[in-house]
Amino acid sequence: MTDIEIAQKVKAKHIKEVAQKLDIKEADLEYYGNEKAKLRLDLINNDNVNNSNLILVTAITPTPAGEGKTTTSIGLNDGLNHIGKKSVVVLREPSLGPVFGMKGGAAGGGWSQVIPMVDINLHFTGDFHAIAMANNLLAALIDNNIQSKSRNLGIDPRTVIWKRCMDMNDRALRNIITALGGKSGGIPRETGFNITAASEIMAILCLCNNLENLQEMCGNIYLGDTFKGDAVYAKDLNAAGAIAVLLKDAIKPNLVQTLEGNPALIHGGPFANIAQGTNSIIATKMGMSLGDYVVTEAGFAADLGAEKFLNIKCRKAGLSPKAVVIVATIRALKYHGGKSLNSLTEENVPALEKGMPNLERHIQSIQSFGLPVVISVNAFSSDTEAEKQFICNHCEKLGVPVALSYGWADGGKGCIELAEKVVATANTCNTIFKPTYELKDGPLVKIEKICRTIYGAKDVVLTAVAKRQLKRFEALGYGKLPICMAKTQKSLSDNDKLLGRPENFDIHIREFEIAAGAGFIIPIAGNMLRMPGLPVTPSSENIKMDSEGTISGLF
Repeated sequence: MTDIEIAQKVKAKHIKEVAQKLDIKEADLEYYGNEKAKLRLDLINNDNVNNSNLILVTAITPTPAGEGKTTTSIGLNDGLNHIGKKSVVVLREPSLGPVFGMKGGAAGGGWSQVIPMVDINLHFTGDFHAIAMANNLLAALIDNNIQSKSRNLGIDPRTVIWKRCMDMNDRALRNIITALGGKSGGIPRETGFNITAASEIMAILCLCNNLENLQEMCGNIYLGDTFKGDAVYAKDLNAAGAIAVLLKDAIKPNLVQTLEGNPALIHGGPFANIAQGTNSIIATKMGMSLGDYVVTEAGFAADLGAEKFLNIKCRKAGLSPKAVVIVATIRALKYHGGKSLNSLTEENVPALEKGMPNLERHIQSIQSFGLPVVISVNAFSSDTEAEKQFICNHCEKLGVPVALSYGWADGGKGCIELAEKVVATANTCNTIFKPTYELKDGPLVKIEKICRTIYGAKDVVLTAVAKRQLKRFEALGYGKLPICMAKTQKSLSDNDKLLGRPENFDIHIREFEIAAGAGFIIPIAGNMLRMPGLPVTPSSENIKMDSEGTISGLF
């Protein structure tokens, strides 16, 4: 069966039954039908947070063969419940861009999924729409002020960096001109769209602590400059309150369930290649308030999602994982070893061996934070015994625990070995993670530390435009903010053609963006874009619905 057929086959529990597993009272649920609910923020208990075990799931560098990080996270959560642990999985919400584009949804796969799968992959509880509306309200207020004669702040349209957003891949909207049509249309200017997952509003929602903090952070969004050269912020437009009002429900985490009826929180959805790539601080703390173990994932590989999870999110939230699971597949490692995509199902131990340096680089990156690592080999039916034995032996030689994971085929039962090794590792962790850089470091020093320690780069090269922008942001007082790298997910470098473990390469910073409200500086490396495009054959072409409303083609 396909993923969607499996999800449709399983009869979901009423969400109040799932809530009971976490001792949540029915009065604390805000129902969105029988299978979804939002949770009140006052369920967060900081004492419980401090006693819970946070498990981070990350991965090797992504390949077209797929790695299965979300599938592993869900399977691990079910596996922990199988061995008697009170565990919750906390994930990000899928973006419609990848769902209808190329990557597909983000609800797991096989027998390790969260349900209702169709709802989660589509509109869910409306969080993404609320974020897009909040983002675009601010854009409208900016253009309205530029047009106004009586309340004009003197904003120089050429300096406005705030863009509109939509939750879809649409390359035609990357660069546009607005306000055509004469005087009544406003003042024409160049602008563009980002995908919703790249909006600073999304980043703020995922990094705020409560409604008051959300409103404050929204007010601190930097928009551009006046003709006199003074910085303009969202609070100067009296916009923060209205933005926060649009997010009053979106700030609440969403409770759903796995196929096995175990609790799952899904909230927020920033991409890891252009934003911080993790679910919200609120959802993570909610999970840790309700469960003894919380399994969460960070987008793409350890060089992107895990690095930002630790250096940005955990630093802000005061959290530290007890173990980090790195997901790898034999076929993906063979791809990194130079094997072609159409031959990955053939046994090839030499190619697997050549691809292992990519895994080793990510192990070293996580160990640089002082955190223990567990390797999860997401197994496929095409994997041979010789290949499985090789990767297990290799990890053991590295001194890193390894488990074969069969969550896709067998659900939680297929992840019991992984769950046991994660628990054993977490029980021995008594350390707090060590950040890659200190906030007092200058921005360029921070970037260099990330690029050398996490990517294995030789040097960092800035364009003249990037140097000028960075100087401006430092002058505005943002030099002590953390760094949120925007870089291709397909390579440890900024060149997506360099697979495996590239060496002796430089990271090229094309330009900088600032997310003053969210609280980080964004260096944009290589050809990275914040509005993706659709592939030649988008996934949307395979999605259909019959006369009874049954959907097929989602994955």
